[in-house]
Amino acid sequence: MTTTSQSDRELVLDRHIAAPRQAVWRCLTEPDLLVQWFTPAPWRTVKAEIDLKPGGRMLVVMADPEGKDYPNEGVYLEIIEGEKLVWTDAYRCGWLPSDSPFMTAIITLSDAQEGCGYTATARHFSAEDREKHEKMGFKEGWNQAAEQLQEIARTLAG
Repeated sequence: MTTTSQSDRELVLDRHIAAPRQAVWRCLTEPDLLVQWFTPAPWRTVKAEIDLKPGGRMLVVMADPEGKDYPNEGVYLEIIEGEKLVWTDAYRCGWLPSDSPFMTAIITLSDAQEGCGYTATARHFSAEDREKHEKMGFKEGWNQAAEQLQEIARTLAG
């Protein structure tokens, strides 16, 4: 696992997932699977809605350990089946601008021995947002979520 920064607005997690690429894709795109891994414990995902098409809505509601909900809504920008998923919180469904855009997420999957390559990129709308995300625990949180993703994807592999 490596984390890097390509610019003053970007954070990147690059790692191997020991599960088949198609199983990982399912975990990224099926709401009932997404809720099982998306938020690093002890937080949890309590709701997910996915309309998997460019401009389609993505809603993820996370809850802290005390049970307070944190909804995150955005839209998909690009979808390449089994390979790439891009979404942003800059817009809401219907291309309505959000009140406080934070980032665009880009997930890419690639073939790798005994699983798949997984690259998660967070492109922020300001250098300050990138720094805030890094201090919030981007490296630890996104890596823990990827570990949880791997465990769920392995159960789908058979």
